[in-house]
Amino acid sequence: MKRVIFLIIVSLSMAACGTQPAAPPGTGIQGMVQVGPTCPVERINSPCPPHPIAATVVVRDGAGAEVMRFTSGADGRFTVNLRPGTYSLTGLTNGSSPLPRPIPTSVTVTQGTYTAVNVEYDSGIR
Repeated sequence: MKRVIFLIIVSLSMAACGTQPAAPPGTGIQGMVQVGPTCPVERINSPCPPHPIAATVVVRDGAGAEVMRFTSGADGRFTVNLRPGTYSLTGLTNGSSPLPRPIPTSVTVTQGTYTAVNVEYDSGIR
């Protein structure tokens, strides 16, 4: 009986803290964090692709509650396990400068796959 009461208390405590059950393996998002434009003038024969960056990204659920944060690698790449659902992703700024400016994006995760998504920052170059 004590064990049952203990389990109930632990379960309620986890629910009160907003803890979610672990994401199923092989389900979530993967992609790249990048900043662009990277050239003041883009020409047809001289492409100027966005550059990958290491950044911290906040993941929020459909209700706007923060689910997690992750940091992309130095090459901008990331893979994150998430439960199926729709999420918004927003990169964090470095605090003292408004640039690069994160551009919020949304993504829908389905069971058993990693959904590809790019998290973008606007460099402010015009």
